Amino acid sequence: MFAAYLTVTLVAALANGSAAIADFIGHDYPIRQADQLGVPRSWMIPLGTLLAAGALGLLAGLAVPVLGTLAAAGLVLYFLGALVAHLRVRDRGLAGWAVFFCLAVAALILRLRLGWA
Repeated sequence: MFAAYLTVTLVAALANGSAAIADFIGHDYPIRQADQLGVPRSWMIPLGTLLAAGALGLLAGLAVPVLGTLAAAGLVLYFLGALVAHLRVRDRGLAGWAVFFCLAVAALILRLRLGWA
């Protein structure tokens, strides 16, 4: 069980960390997504900061389990908000969202299965 948790956590942290960096450097993909979803470009840094905090929290959760639980829960909430943004503009291209959301949910479920602390 721990091996699955470790694998999912590392993949989720890498994915969210990469997405945060893309937001920070102003990569074309997150800017196009923001424009398509009607998200102001000024939100890119704060949203990237949330992703980075989630990624770092997942990694910190390897040493302090409650941090991993809270980070995974925060990422689940973040991606539920992203789903609302996609659905609000009737965007049905949710494959990328689904990958990130499922990683966050899997990290949360596996962390809870291992126990809070």
